[in-house]
Amino acid sequence: MRGLLLSGGMDSTAIAWWTRPDVAISVDYGQRPAAAEIQAAGAVCAALGLRHEVVRADCSSLGSGDLAGSPAIDAAPIPEWWPFRNQLILTLAGIAAVGLGVRTLMIGALATDGEHADGRPDFVEAMSRLMALQEGGITVTAPAIGLDAAGLVRASGIPREVLAWAHSCHIGNLACGRCRGCNKHYQTWKALGWEPH
Repeated sequence: MRGLLLSGGMDSTAIAWWTRPDVAISVDYGQRPAAAEIQAAGAVCAALGLRHEVVRADCSSLGSGDLAGSPAIDAAPIPEWWPFRNQLILTLAGIAAVGLGVRTLMIGALATDGEHADGRPDFVEAMSRLMALQEGGITVTAPAIGLDAAGLVRASGIPREVLAWAHSCHIGNLACGRCRGCNKHYQTWKALGWEPH
């Protein structure tokens, strides 16, 4: 069984459309835009007829930066950086995935995510080795790791009206239009030659 870590953002939404997993898992780990992300993920799952599991574990006291609504710590390479965020989310999703019978868990890492260590191919490979060593034997893959956001959207064939459901803001449940997530959302629409939403 194949699962997808579905944040409700543009990348994972396009991957859901592209790969049609058996189940999608969204994680509310205490990030500020959690409600909007889960709503967007749920809409995509409903449209595709996918089972949607939501994992909730409030780790907000451990966060930093835009996603946590607090100042970024000195180690932060980017404003929304949350220490060990992808490792945390994969672990929480992996716990749910084992119980669901998922053997492959896909994540939405792209070629352009390399500015932070947990978006690079070597991180995906290391997490896959770690999770495969444990009971459940889950393999982690990143099907779009060689693409940028616009390339992923093109490859996925996702309709623009479905992609418009994605929530990319790092600040809150309504798009702020200023954070790196909102800027990426806008730049991707522009690169596709579509009118931004």
